[in-house]
Amino acid sequence: MPEDNVRTGWFFRDGPPPDDNAYFENMIRCVFQAGLTWKLISDRWPNFKKAFKDFNIEVVADFDEDDIERLLSDSGILRNRAKIEASLVNAMEFLKVKEEFGSFSNYMDTLDKSENYKYVKKELSKRFSRMGPKSAMVFLYSIGEDIKHED
Repeated sequence: MPEDNVRTGWFFRDGPPPDDNAYFENMIRCVFQAGLTWKLISDRWPNFKKAFKDFNIEVVADFDEDDIERLLSDSGILRNRAKIEASLVNAMEFLKVKEEFGSFSNYMDTLDKSENYKYVKKELSKRFSRMGPKSAMVFLYSIGEDIKHED
């Protein structure tokens, strides 16, 4: 979880995110967070919000190669092609989830959360790009799920 000295105002610990765009934003934050310091991401997050159009799922799902090049040239964000492309793929997957379940929250309600979310982490890792078990764990914690830290 986050370093003790870094404020993490993006965690929804008192209740779930208000809508699918907020779930999507947290997932993309976890994707970009992987392997980097919390402070680095926190300091640049306002730039990410602008670059990714406030994480509007429909808008990001329509990004094309020109948008990828725009993002790769944006010095205000982390310019990692794999993570940028994963963000676009995940936006498209969020649209599929919305079509199948009505909302991301409804989708989460269908998943088996026993054994410290073992199945959920596996399902998120299969369904979403660059959402490995550790990123999935941070994501679940950030959206208010009762996941326990694992060593």
